[in-house]
Amino acid sequence: MSDRTGGDGRPGRTGRFSRRGFITAGAAAVMGLAGCSGGSNTTDSGGSDGGDSDGTTPTPTVTGTPGPNAEEITMLLTPGTPSDAKRRYKPMENLIRDKVDGIDLTVRVPLNYSAIRPALESEQAEIGMDDVTLLSAPDLMDVYGTTVTGGSAFYFSMMLVPMDSSIDERTDVKGKDWAFADRLSTSGSIFALYTLQKAGLDIGEAPKGPATDFNGTWSDHEQAVKRVAEGKADGCTTYGGNGMPHVPEKLKSEFPERVINKSSALDTIDTEKPKLKPIWWSFPIPKQPVYARSSWDSAKKQEIGDVLLNSDKESIKQYYPPDYNENDLPFTTLQDTAIEDYQPIRKRMNKVGISLAP
Repeated sequence: MSDRTGGDGRPGRTGRFSRRGFITAGAAAVMGLAGCSGGSNTTDSGGSDGGDSDGTTPTPTVTGTPGPNAEEITMLLTPGTPSDAKRRYKPMENLIRDKVDGIDLTVRVPLNYSAIRPALESEQAEIGMDDVTLLSAPDLMDVYGTTVTGGSAFYFSMMLVPMDSSIDERTDVKGKDWAFADRLSTSGSIFALYTLQKAGLDIGEAPKGPATDFNGTWSDHEQAVKRVAEGKADGCTTYGGNGMPHVPEKLKSEFPERVINKSSALDTIDTEKPKLKPIWWSFPIPKQPVYARSSWDSAKKQEIGDVLLNSDKESIKQYYPPDYNENDLPFTTLQDTAIEDYQPIRKRMNKVGISLAP
């Protein structure tokens, strides 16, 4: 199994949130896609009962009810399948509802990463959680911290193929049909395109347009794996939390040491079908940051940040919905991070043609 390593940032914890010295950069909406303004571009979850607007299992009652003069706050989750994203982040949502009084919290799932920055700039949202938007407009955000799950603030990009595939390394992707997540996804697109480029493949106009040496399709993490399962793609790129469950336990002995030491998804291995084999892993990538727009002037902003920073694995459990799968939890607490931890993401964005220029 072929792999290449890179830098390994080691964030320290400060227990508070502040403005970060992130790189001044340009638009995240380089793809020219729709903004996050409601309607078909987002899926909402609002109200005080913690219920899910798409008919999933209702969540426990929380005490942080809005009230008649509640401050309206919109939180944007990471783009993906709306019902799945809202289910996974429900403990975090319930935590905020319970601990912060006087707010009316709405949770939205943008269709893509390009929808996030316009929503923040137009003050239609207060909280976001993706590194692409953060790197594109650091002056727009105040950072709460980086999400921690499974005791780790890092995750991995990985490439997966069927167990009987002849694809064993990156150069074998040439001429194949390859499934990616969102075009601007760090782990589901950018890191993979960069490593294919480093391996000598011509990525053409990807991720903004067609590739040259392979046929790429972009959707989301779940759909990328599904395309491989249905025989519509020869392989896919996704993040470890989505891909690890499809890897057989017997392949664990072949994992790079960095994955064994830093992956928070090891306990999910071999829990889902179809069974797929990894042919490449990235170096440890800092997990998604959680941030608030800097123009949001409210005491609730600091209060929410404190609640997230003071959460831990044990306290978050009381906010699980019925039948919640702990392995799906994308947040237990936040850890402070520095600009050096996110520099590799900026480098790869530039190398694959995603402009960060003002």
